[in-house]
Amino acid sequence: MNRIVLALSLLLTLQPVFARLPQSSPVPGGIAIITLPNNAASSPRAYYEEKPVMVLKSQNQWYAIVGIPLTAEPGEHTLRIETGGLKAQANFRVAAKKYKEQHLTVKNKRMVNPNAQDLERIEKERSFINEALKFWRDTDDVETGLTLPVQGRISSPFGLRRFFNKQARKPHSGLDIAAPKGTPIKAPAKGTVIETGNYFFNGNTVFIDHGQGLVTMYCHMDNIKVTKGQQLKTGEIIGSVGMTGRVTGPHLHWGVSLNDARVDPNLLLVK
Repeated sequence: MNRIVLALSLLLTLQPVFARLPQSSPVPGGIAIITLPNNAASSPRAYYEEKPVMVLKSQNQWYAIVGIPLTAEPGEHTLRIETGGLKAQANFRVAAKKYKEQHLTVKNKRMVNPNAQDLERIEKERSFINEALKFWRDTDDVETGLTLPVQGRISSPFGLRRFFNKQARKPHSGLDIAAPKGTPIKAPAKGTVIETGNYFFNGNTVFIDHGQGLVTMYCHMDNIKVTKGQQLKTGEIIGSVGMTGRVTGPHLHWGVSLNDARVDPNLLLVK
């Protein structure tokens, strides 16, 4: 009996671990799942708009997990593929999607029309934020099934066409979760803290790397309880909800970046 149990245990440990794929939604702000050539012993490489793309194996098949920017034009797009020294490409279509509008009133006028000193600060901060959001780390161990980082009401969904004090601004590139100030914020999957900081619009912010271009961002925090380089487990507390930066009330802005494209976090949530 013990030999049978041992044999079964050994067999289970030898079985390949199949990745959980995100939900496919090939629209601006969505994710395209593209089947890759399966004749290579090692992982194929894929590139979209000259940026590396996540590649995962599931059910003995390689897939490219492509984040599509909110600015992407509907129509045919191209994925560049490298497999064992061979180069190829795969075309995929991005469908149109119309997001709703949201009109907000911000009492602090500088958060809508920053002065010259504010603009200088914003410009300096933009490079730090952009570098964090496009961070890439090669690894086969990627968790693409995320949990909500905080319990609360979804106050602003992803993709909204936003107007602050009747002035048009960029689409909403994350998910806003309203919760009382001080509510704990938890890591939605294991990862490593890339950067933390306080920024003009985002307030107290944390960036977490989950591997292969999957980066999550947490803004408007009251306090930050993690440091750069810290390794995190799923559910570990990284800080608490606040109302720092440009806000109309306490909430968490949760952003998900995939190959440097801001995508709808709902497509990676474990329901």
